[in-house]
Amino acid sequence: MRADKTSDLLPWLEKGRIEAGCDEAGRGALAGPVVAASVIWLPDNLHLLDLLPSLNDSKKLTGKRRETLFDQICSCSDAFSIVEIDPATIDRINIYQASCLAMSRAAENLKLSPDHLLIDGNRFASSTSIPYTCLVKGDARFASIASASILAKVHRDRVMQKNHELYPEYGFDKHVGYPTPSHKAIIRKIGLSPIHRKSYKPCMQMLPFLTD
Repeated sequence: MRADKTSDLLPWLEKGRIEAGCDEAGRGALAGPVVAASVIWLPDNLHLLDLLPSLNDSKKLTGKRRETLFDQICSCSDAFSIVEIDPATIDRINIYQASCLAMSRAAENLKLSPDHLLIDGNRFASSTSIPYTCLVKGDARFASIASASILAKVHRDRVMQKNHELYPEYGFDKHVGYPTPSHKAIIRKIGLSPIHRKSYKPCMQMLPFLTD
């Protein structure tokens, strides 16, 4: 066990397998894509985790630290993949299925073929034949899932910054699509943008022509 700050993160669930950690970002947002990432750290490469002393669940890190770790994970991990599922697909198949599809595709797109997937959360509708294990709060327990959570979060934040340039009136640079009071107020005032998830009841209920 390492003595640095990553010592609480486990390097694997079962030693000897090629495990890929998978996580998503944007599931609870009202706008923009859901993004998933998958990351592999091979046993022979685990010493490189010592270079990432603050690796943790992305929600527990500052934006600046996530950006730094994003580049380090991309450079040091044995394999990584990032996949977006657009709002139209989310509306068509629902957010749960879209999140699972994104994680499945991220795992399938890895340059190495994993033996097993470590999925953050308590359930998973897989579209891949790769065996998997669901792990509640896995992003705070396993290095590969924590790495995937950072890649997904940073990539999605960057996508939403680009969307802010297209639709500056919505303030996507601040709330990145999540249902903050300011975001809800904007929807009530001017309606939905092309990247809002129109199947979401919270979005539809806030439209001016559907409210008193």
